[in-house]
Amino acid sequence: MSETIFISENSSKTEKYEQLIPQLYYLLSPSDDLIANLANCSAALKEVFNFWWVGFYLVKNQKLILGPFQGPVACTSIDYGKGVCGTCWQKAESIIVPNVDEFPGHIACSSASKSEIVVPIIKNNKVVAVLDIDSEHLTHFDNIDNVNLTKLSLFLSDLF
Repeated sequence: MSETIFISENSSKTEKYEQLIPQLYYLLSPSDDLIANLANCSAALKEVFNFWWVGFYLVKNQKLILGPFQGPVACTSIDYGKGVCGTCWQKAESIIVPNVDEFPGHIACSSASKSEIVVPIIKNNKVVAVLDIDSEHLTHFDNIDNVNLTKLSLFLSDLF
């Protein structure tokens, strides 16, 4: 079955999230396959917002392991507390990085990435994955992204 995401032209960032998130709920709800759902979610986010990189890292064997993503090749494994993703996992809270070159211990999977947001996906009070989004522009992410991606992560936690 073919699925399409519909976003009104000339929508603001807030309006795009308001249109996208309910469509993602509809798109992902019928499937019980985690990988398929995360793949569609990353594809939809990349398509709608034209982010440089969108993907998931899943907690497996005390590491973050690369899951479904859209964008250039990426780091396959990240240690607890390392880089932006590992720090998000450790703190169990979202992290917005306006300039990745200024984040201590940043793991540079791509030199094109300039800013980043990482949002934890929490199930039963434990981080089970993180949603990682990179931009090739400085200071690309803000509270609008954080609020809406956190809302999405709450929905995604039910899929784990």
